[in-house]
Amino acid sequence: MNCCIVTIGDELLIGQVVDTNSAFIGQEMSKLGVRIHSRISVGDREEDILRALDQAKQVADIILITGGLGPTKDDITKNVLCKYFGVKLIVNEEVLHDVKGFFTRLNRPMLETNLKQAEVPDNCVVIKNKNGTAPGMWFQQEKKVFVSMPGVPYEMKTMLTEEVVERLKKTFSFPIIIHRTIMTCGIGESFLAELIKDWEENLPSHFRFAYLPALNQLRLRMTATGTDESKLKKEIAEQENKLIPLIDKFVFGYDDEPLESVVGKMLKERNANIALAESCTGGYIAHKLTSISGSSSYFDGSLITYSYDAKENFLGVNHETLLQNGAVSEETVREMVVGVKQKFKTTYAIAVSGIAGPDGGTPDKPVGTVWIALATEKEIIAKKFFFHRNRIQNIEMTCTAALNMLRMEILGKLDH
Repeated sequence: MNCCIVTIGDELLIGQVVDTNSAFIGQEMSKLGVRIHSRISVGDREEDILRALDQAKQVADIILITGGLGPTKDDITKNVLCKYFGVKLIVNEEVLHDVKGFFTRLNRPMLETNLKQAEVPDNCVVIKNKNGTAPGMWFQQEKKVFVSMPGVPYEMKTMLTEEVVERLKKTFSFPIIIHRTIMTCGIGESFLAELIKDWEENLPSHFRFAYLPALNQLRLRMTATGTDESKLKKEIAEQENKLIPLIDKFVFGYDDEPLESVVGKMLKERNANIALAESCTGGYIAHKLTSISGSSSYFDGSLITYSYDAKENFLGVNHETLLQNGAVSEETVREMVVGVKQKFKTTYAIAVSGIAGPDGGTPDKPVGTVWIALATEKEIIAKKFFFHRNRIQNIEMTCTAALNMLRMEILGKLDH
């Protein structure tokens, strides 16, 4: 069964707003076993929207539309849908009641234009909007389903997961589809593919396997499709048990759990804590760790020591070390990590110093050169990395490498 996503709005085409809705819709449809055939993005022009609906109808059973349902003149989706289906707008009393109640709860005045939100095509089934005033609309024509939803992400997501998906389940028969995602880092896509090529070639025919690379990380998605859920889950588990021993060193988690969450759990389980000394990352590693709820139980703090003076005054880095070796050196990060560990008295400490770019590189220390030091209760391990990306990517990759060093050390798998 195919689905086509149609997104409406000039703001999407000119890059003023990033389309996150399509990614979310794709994820939810995948859970149902629905294939996303295509995505069409059009501006706020009637003829373009009509053409997009015709194109979508030719290739898909389910057409999911977002955007253009607001109360202003540039929001034309409802009028275009009326023209497409040859119907007219009518006032839906239930929606009108909801719109009035929405403004009453917020203690805000309601304008005449807001009342137009209660107007819907007379051939649609209204889908309640729990987070806004624009209702969703469900249409069925020639065994095709069209669903129009608001473009505001938090409104669309609730509507899709709580209403639309359930209606689709009642309308269509879907295959059972089971996904298992294995999170890895510290190895490139081609190298990992070489390690598991024999395993991959022997996967059952109803399995699909995908490589999903990101910065310094690689997600492996295994998908099984069939009619017996318990059998599929058993088969997924069997294949995973064959795969993991081949790549165990690089696996840090499952089902899209981020590395910072995995590391946080490991620290918490061991009643351990950590502090950071960050130079080139400017606090990014601390940001990632503290983005996880409950991180205060294992994260003590971070010192962002960007300048030579900061490294000397706050971390106790020797002035001569900086003069002789520079900030981006093994000697400097070793002294940085000792300083921050002593100051916070933590189980572990990490220090990073590098050249994020685009300026600052030299022949012997090009942009992307990074030193990372990890201090444990027994020793200090320092490693040199070359990332060679743009500034933001170099910072993100440094963060991943640092957290993975800590993970590997806790597991006793870090090469010294």
